[in-house]
Amino acid sequence: MHFEYPYLLWLLVIPALMVAHYVWMEVRKRHPHMRVSTITPWKNGSSRFLNVCRHLPVVLRTLTLVMIILAIARPVTVTELTDRNVEGIDIVLTMDVSTSMLARDFDPDRITASKMIAIDFIKERPHDRIGIVVFAGESYTQCPLTTDKAALVNLMSEVETDIIEDGTAIGSGLATAVARLKDSEAKSKVVILLTDGVNNSGEISPQMAAEIANTCGVRVYTIGVGANGMAKYPVMTPWGVQEQMIPVEIDEKLLKEVAETTGGRYFRATDNTKLAEIYGEINKMEKTKSQVQVYEETTDHFMLFAFIAFLSVMLEILVNTVFLRRLP
Repeated sequence: MHFEYPYLLWLLVIPALMVAHYVWMEVRKRHPHMRVSTITPWKNGSSRFLNVCRHLPVVLRTLTLVMIILAIARPVTVTELTDRNVEGIDIVLTMDVSTSMLARDFDPDRITASKMIAIDFIKERPHDRIGIVVFAGESYTQCPLTTDKAALVNLMSEVETDIIEDGTAIGSGLATAVARLKDSEAKSKVVILLTDGVNNSGEISPQMAAEIANTCGVRVYTIGVGANGMAKYPVMTPWGVQEQMIPVEIDEKLLKEVAETTGGRYFRATDNTKLAEIYGEINKMEKTKSQVQVYEETTDHFMLFAFIAFLSVMLEILVNTVFLRRLP
């Protein structure tokens, strides 16, 4: 809240001087007194109550003047309303859910780290439609394009391995993502494809899927996930789950080719930090353009202060009439 005419607040000096003058006069005043044989009539406390009441008119009169000054200074609150015109981007997050994503070269493993970082990416894109496609030996849509970020976060959290036939069908995953975007009217259509392996399944090749994406105006960013060299992988043995070292195989040449065909880029993530940086870089490259118009809605509050001043005047009249009335 602020005042439209703040210079009028200097008038508050007047009630301050009134209070100072009243206190000064009370200090200098000589109070009459008399001697009595007993104070019994005054023990009921009525005189103490009246002694307090005699100051009320001045207090109420000062309050009235303060409220009037605040009212004429026009207290208002301003609420800003924005009219945002957004040039939307449609994004499909395409994630590999083959069992190799359980490798523990990421913290705690590849798939969990990928989901957590993808969720952060989703939260940073409030105005875009985002969908989720998962693939292993085949692919399916986990979530169609939507602006419901809560639903997206929940569905991304539910992504797991071993829910479809195992394998790495990069072409099928990309083709499913492109199918979700081909009818989109967004200014920009993007697929972020994340995988940790080599294409070994599916009925459509990654190269063909990339050509289809390019034809549909879909830009593809590919991310290869996995440490360099060897990675820890959980293996079930007669003695329980144990970790074994397995080689990391990522077809980087293929992923670069897919990205370049569609005008995108290829990234390699070797740990959680690097993967988060990659999503951050993509986030900067695919910025949503918006035009914002700001409107102000003003609410006056002078009536509240005027009402308090009115009540104060009425109360002063009541005190003078009922409690401090004087006999002629």
